[in-house]
Amino acid sequence: MSKLFLLLGGNQGDKRQLFEQALSRIESQLGPILLRSSIYETEPWGFESEALFWNQVVLVQTTLTPHEALTQTQAIEKDLGRVRHDTQYADRLIDLDLLFYDQEVIQTPSLEIPHPRIHERRFVLAPLAEIAPDFMHPSLKKKVSELLVECSDPLNVNQLSPEA
Repeated sequence: MSKLFLLLGGNQGDKRQLFEQALSRIESQLGPILLRSSIYETEPWGFESEALFWNQVVLVQTTLTPHEALTQTQAIEKDLGRVRHDTQYADRLIDLDLLFYDQEVIQTPSLEIPHPRIHERRFVLAPLAEIAPDFMHPSLKKKVSELLVECSDPLNVNQLSPEA
């Protein structure tokens, strides 16, 4: 069994319903969710939009390989209405990013683990630090809590109440 950290994100549609559906699909298609962060409301990163994002990090116990997990998360996104655009950063219904897979470092044309921009994004680090502050980034050799303190991302990241 491996430990997989996933980031859920989205700023369109019924975010509560989309997150609930995504979490249910993650459990049925990837494995049990061991930990989940609060939901955070965040400003868009890398583009302008009126719609704020919701972000959440979950820790999943899985028997899938990293590439199998990627295939499953992309299928979940598509099933929930995600449409991929030519531009990398755009409004979206749901986005599932693989952040870490155990302590593995993977660089292939289709998959990079750890996610290459974790340390630059407060909207990833804040929920990740909530559930795994002492997790060691396998490439940067720093704890998630240290990366959050050092993060220069100025965008607002606000923890929502559990009833969000």
